Amino acid sequence: MIRKFKPEDIDNIMDIWLSANIDAHSFIPEDYFINNLSQVKTQIEQAEIYVYESGGVPAGFIGLTESYIAGLFVKKCMRSNGIGSALLDTVLKTHSRLSLSVYSRNKSAVDFYLKYGFSITDTHTDHDTGMEEYTMEYFKY
Repeated sequence: MIRKFKPEDIDNIMDIWLSANIDAHSFIPEDYFINNLSQVKTQIEQAEIYVYESGGVPAGFIGLTESYIAGLFVKKCMRSNGIGSALLDTVLKTHSRLSLSVYSRNKSAVDFYLKYGFSITDTHTDHDTGMEEYTMEYFKY
């Protein structure tokens, strides 16, 4: 079931965010994510968040700031079960234009978004990590 974020979700959401980032970005030191937890928590509380709930607890979430996808994360044990697709489908229903940033080395995420019709529109260096990122955009015609 997909629903809007509730304040009581925050601890589960932050656990998903941290573990998913560490797992997907082995090319970035874990400390980077750990050191950014409090900043991300503040941003999550201000964003538009949709939560995929399984068994009464969050299994994944997608966060938006207007038409920018700030993140899409799924618990590792729940991946490849359509949760990420369901979350993305939820926001695609209400947004005709979306953008996001993704590390170029995160091939599975890049391929996922390409499959959904996103295009790589820019390449730049993330000033915090020094890693190459793609800007990806989606336009519904």
